[in-house]
Amino acid sequence: MTGIFFHYTLWDVGILTAVFLILSAAVVILFHRMAVLQRRLVALKREQEVAMGFVHDVGDVFADVDEVDMAGLLERVLFYALRTTRAAAGAAYLLDKEREWLIPMATTGVFPPLVGGLDAGYTKAFSKTRHVEQLARQQAARMGQGLVGEAALLNRAILIPVAETDPRVPRFEDEFLTIHTLLLVPMRFRREVMGVLVVVNRVDGEGFTEGDRNVLQALADQASVSLHYAQLHAALHEKDAMDRDLLAAKRIQWALLPKVMPHMPGLDLAGFSEAAKQVGGDYYDVLELDADHIGIAIADVSGKSISGAILMAVCRSLLRLIARDCRNPRETLIRLNRMISADLPEDMFVTFLYLVVNRRTRMMSVVRAGHPPPLMYQAAAGHLTAVSPGGIGIGLMDPDSFAEALQEQSVTLAPGDVVLAYTDGVTEAMDKSGSEWGEVSLSMAVQAALLDTPDAPAALILEAVKKRLMQFVGETPLYDDMTLVVLRVTADTEESERDDETNVRGAEYVI
Repeated sequence: MTGIFFHYTLWDVGILTAVFLILSAAVVILFHRMAVLQRRLVALKREQEVAMGFVHDVGDVFADVDEVDMAGLLERVLFYALRTTRAAAGAAYLLDKEREWLIPMATTGVFPPLVGGLDAGYTKAFSKTRHVEQLARQQAARMGQGLVGEAALLNRAILIPVAETDPRVPRFEDEFLTIHTLLLVPMRFRREVMGVLVVVNRVDGEGFTEGDRNVLQALADQASVSLHYAQLHAALHEKDAMDRDLLAAKRIQWALLPKVMPHMPGLDLAGFSEAAKQVGGDYYDVLELDADHIGIAIADVSGKSISGAILMAVCRSLLRLIARDCRNPRETLIRLNRMISADLPEDMFVTFLYLVVNRRTRMMSVVRAGHPPPLMYQAAAGHLTAVSPGGIGIGLMDPDSFAEALQEQSVTLAPGDVVLAYTDGVTEAMDKSGSEWGEVSLSMAVQAALLDTPDAPAALILEAVKKRLMQFVGETPLYDDMTLVVLRVTADTEESERDDETNVRGAEYVI
């Protein structure tokens, strides 16, 4: 019995020992997992503190300001980056609008020149530390260039715990520039890279860890949201400033158009111009050349918005200067082209129509530099014809070739006749289906206006045509500027003086 009892006791002891060992191993594993979870909990708490602290702190950047300080925002990002990773120095690079260069927007600590290295002025610098700080702020990285460009291009973090053994890390002789450990993370918003956050050298001498990478990436992602809205805020601020400038430009351009048409016996004038954008490249003008001659100009600059408006203003000024001493419309445009074509950008030109009308002889001379031909309604015949002398746009050819191509055509007007000058934005205006209004519709609108009111003044004809045009366009945004000028010949109240006055003025250029 005693042997049996002893046998069972040994067996029980063995079982108990095995159970004890299993329980001990389980306890060890449990404690290990608890330690891992504890570290993870600490890391999560650390990330939460960083995120909450950053969000609270960065709110001051957006509070009650008209313009966000991007550099100041990134300096706050770096403050938290160094605080959470225990780094000695750091830099924040922001991707430019063309997404080609990463620009160093902020640095903190003695950040080594990671992108371009040291320059020749380093050895001669009075303060090497100050010189290095300036270099770090000046050295931009191209997308894909070096570690900074690689982190942005690949959109992923680069962790180098021991930098001395990594050939990608630049080497420096001075100890204060030596990179011992390095961490780079992309700043991204909705998977799109906005920049790169870099920290170097932990202050405790250890290498950066996976935990440091996770915390820094969390900070970078949070910062990217703020950066996105800061850029959006800056873009809106810039747009508001541009809108104010465009409004001022629109007022100036409007001031350059004729406010009141000149009153000249025998001639009735009306005109309108509407820009597709806030300012445009269309232009029209009416010049009283002398007691008998009136000049009518209408032009279309190829460039739109600000560039077209500036060139339009230049054309207006030069035309008025030249027309003071020149009554010949062909010679006027030849001089204008010679003065302006050499300074025009290669992608810009001007189509120009210039009419000179003698109210006494009722002779109209037309030159057309690549512009749509004016339409002439002859009251006696009751139909419209186009007046189409040859010519090419200003700025498209050398001065001699332009002069050779430019033709002049003269026609005699009669009471009741109507002349329409317009830009191609009128005939090429589109409705919601993409169909163009066209020259046929323009002609029909003029004829309908005259059919309804045969003796309609120029302003009434203009409004009738404009009404039909706008009904056709409807709610469709304008594709191009639209300008239209209407000239109507009325009965001359000074018929008895015409022949004598014409003979006296025979030495002048009489149309």
